[in-house]
Amino acid sequence: MVKKVLPKSKFKVQNSTFDVVVIGAGAAGLMAACIAARDGMKVLVVEKNEEVGRKLLLAGGGRCNLTNKQDVRKFVEKFGKSGSFLFSPLSVFSIEDTIKFFEMLGVKTKVEEGNRVFPESDRAEDIRDALTKYAAKKGVSFRMSSVVKEIKKKGNKIVSVLLLDGTEIEAKKFVLTTGGLSHQETGSTGDGFKWLQDLGHNIIASNPALVPIKVKEHWVGDLAGTALDNVGVTIMESGKKGLSKRGRVLFTHNGLSGPTILNMSKSIGEALSYGETKVVLDLMPGVGLDVLHEKMKKLFEEHSNKKIKNLVIEEIPAKVFEKILEICEIDGEIEMHSIFKEERYALIEKFKKLEFTVESLLGYEYAIISSGGLDLKEVDFKTMSSKLYDNLYIAGDILDFDRPSGGFSLQLCWTTGYVAGKNASL
Repeated sequence: MVKKVLPKSKFKVQNSTFDVVVIGAGAAGLMAACIAARDGMKVLVVEKNEEVGRKLLLAGGGRCNLTNKQDVRKFVEKFGKSGSFLFSPLSVFSIEDTIKFFEMLGVKTKVEEGNRVFPESDRAEDIRDALTKYAAKKGVSFRMSSVVKEIKKKGNKIVSVLLLDGTEIEAKKFVLTTGGLSHQETGSTGDGFKWLQDLGHNIIASNPALVPIKVKEHWVGDLAGTALDNVGVTIMESGKKGLSKRGRVLFTHNGLSGPTILNMSKSIGEALSYGETKVVLDLMPGVGLDVLHEKMKKLFEEHSNKKIKNLVIEEIPAKVFEKILEICEIDGEIEMHSIFKEERYALIEKFKKLEFTVESLLGYEYAIISSGGLDLKEVDFKTMSSKLYDNLYIAGDILDFDRPSGGFSLQLCWTTGYVAGKNASL
């Protein structure tokens, strides 16, 4: 007998034969299950964890960045060369469709900086709970704490899922949504990659992606939790200038994070493989040196009797300014009229060029997503079905897509999950 477990609910299922079995109760899996059940299928979701959507609860720092609201062409461009694969599924379930779907479930949304869409409540739990309630309403069954041992095939058909406890579950269609290797504490341990390889599919090697960096400057820990908005970030590889971007950076206890660092982490990792790599922050990217020199000179004159540690510079948080004073070996108790021109120039240099030496990228446990996954050429993106097994559908982070932070990963899950669930019900 198979049990279905949802928050505050337990249901009994009469047998172990279903129309659709979804493996993995993350974002893509929940969406696929909801849509297949909505279209009249008898659906079972098999999940190794005790609760659904564990990684979903971490999305957007626990606020759940649902999607990124923009033109579809601009959206797919963020996925690089692989983005073209998404035109077909996005024509079926778009960014606007995603927003309408969750609002239909009672989740009001809002758009923030960078076109990022969040629930108004800023609670990832509201997204997870809305999906599980809808699934329960449509009759989806859940088997929790169930580890899949093997996906069994016969010819070009998947015939059943064998669980570690010996239970074998048959179905007409199967949807695989086990995710990649990021946040392994949530259960994303690459199981789906092994099963797909055993079935003859090609898996592109996985690496941590959208990941914070660890730096050698130990003093960075003094700034942990401090954020900088609209700063310039440049990668320096063996003294040569590389990729530059502008955006938000967050100091951590051992390095740098935030959307801009995460989105540059792949390039930082590549640079690190060739030699010493530095990340250089420009705290005032819109201000030229000449203008900055005049601005600082004027500030010093206007507040000549003020202690320099009390100087307020709009673009630079007080904590960061104090640390720069320390780096420049300037006593914060000194009044500004006593500061030498050379010391003022040293401050300006740090404002425009605050350097950090990269020690490493952090691992899968800190990665927002992992790169690599199922070779996209082996998926029919009109249906999200495997080209090797016509009753196997694949969706979500298990696919080999690189993408930035900011709602792109979850939209990938919603769209591919929807298309997989819809076609699994045909």
